[in-house]
Amino acid sequence: MKLAMVGAGYVGLVTAACFAEMGNEVTCVDADKAKVEALEQGIIPIYEPGLEDYVKRNTQENRLFFTTDLAAAVQKSLVVFIAVGTPQDKDGSADLSMVLDVAKKIGRCINGYKVIVEKSTVPVGTATLVRQAINAELKARGEEIEFDVVSNPEFLKEGTALDDFMKPDRIVVGCDDVRVGELMKELYAPFVRTNHPVIIMDVVSAELTKYAANAFLATKISFINELAIICSKTGANIGMVRQGIGSDRRIGHLFLFPGLGYGGSCFPKDMQALIHTARSRGYTPRILEAAEAVNQEQRQLFSDRIAAYFGNDLSGKVLAVWGLSFKPQTDDIREAPALTIIEKLTEAGARIQAHDPEAMTATKNYLGNHKAVSFAKTSYEAVQGADALIICTEWTKFREPDFERMRSLMKSPVIFDGRNLYSTEKLAKLGFEYFYVGQKQ
Repeated sequence: MKLAMVGAGYVGLVTAACFAEMGNEVTCVDADKAKVEALEQGIIPIYEPGLEDYVKRNTQENRLFFTTDLAAAVQKSLVVFIAVGTPQDKDGSADLSMVLDVAKKIGRCINGYKVIVEKSTVPVGTATLVRQAINAELKARGEEIEFDVVSNPEFLKEGTALDDFMKPDRIVVGCDDVRVGELMKELYAPFVRTNHPVIIMDVVSAELTKYAANAFLATKISFINELAIICSKTGANIGMVRQGIGSDRRIGHLFLFPGLGYGGSCFPKDMQALIHTARSRGYTPRILEAAEAVNQEQRQLFSDRIAAYFGNDLSGKVLAVWGLSFKPQTDDIREAPALTIIEKLTEAGARIQAHDPEAMTATKNYLGNHKAVSFAKTSYEAVQGADALIICTEWTKFREPDFERMRSLMKSPVIFDGRNLYSTEKLAKLGFEYFYVGQKQ
């Protein structure tokens, strides 16, 4: 099948590469000429395990193409995916300007029946706006061309996006015509050979499903973090509590890890967008608002605990930070807890020595010439002369470090673990002061 993917960002690039891997001819469109030229040479603008191989292989085998020419891509394709950004607007809503701009451009060049697919995460009602934008351009052209608008939300996790796409739990398709549903089933058939479902529903329900999924997972994270706070007040062991409730099949273990809260490009933005959607229709979503508040408070509590250890005087203190990305296996620092914590600690007078396997370049660009933050090539270089180590991201390389070496390098053997990676008994025997999320205060 011939497909056009408008947007070569995280979602668009992964989706295009995976469809091409299954034999489709995919033209990926992006307005950034430099990005397109780099992709044609196999240079990937994001870090995602396995993606570079997919892009190079399918480009070389003439199944995946990159261009800035949207019109040409649309005109030769049957299915056109819109996969551009929907950043958070000032009022918390999703900014749909890029989505609607693409819709207008499609309306100006559409030359026959097309299926227009919302792949971007968009709020309820966006399909109607996309349809109206295309129809307005067709009217201006004085033409009537049939097309359908479909909602097909993505459920990709950064770090495992290729596996998520190639072996999905489910495919959600929102459409108003059974024939379009069958076409989308045909497109996704190679990905659901293990009988995972393609769920056909109405467009509005599909648009809401993406937000509902992310909001539920975000709420689950805030729930376990709130339990960790209660454990710190009562003396209960959050690790034992997590095992006790996670063993219930109705609850499960996934997303029940206490820590610094959720970040990234999806959960914070999508929570705010769903809250805005509810408020704009006259309803106050109390659970969602509480989950968002707990998430923000978690970072503050962790920073406050670090400051309290040093008598609320961080002037001249050198603090090592391991992990800058919002989660492992990505270089994405959007809404990363580490950035919030670094900001609070440096404002209080601390100097930071940071290390991350993939996200240091992005962090340098974000912070600019920050005089209080330096970057270490290795995790051990970061702890050299440090008054304490702060763990913000649970990269696997941080799970079993050489603690004896760390102790010899650090000024003081103190660890503040925002991801609960280590054994309290082991660290105590090794002579470390060890503070973790949910620990009794």
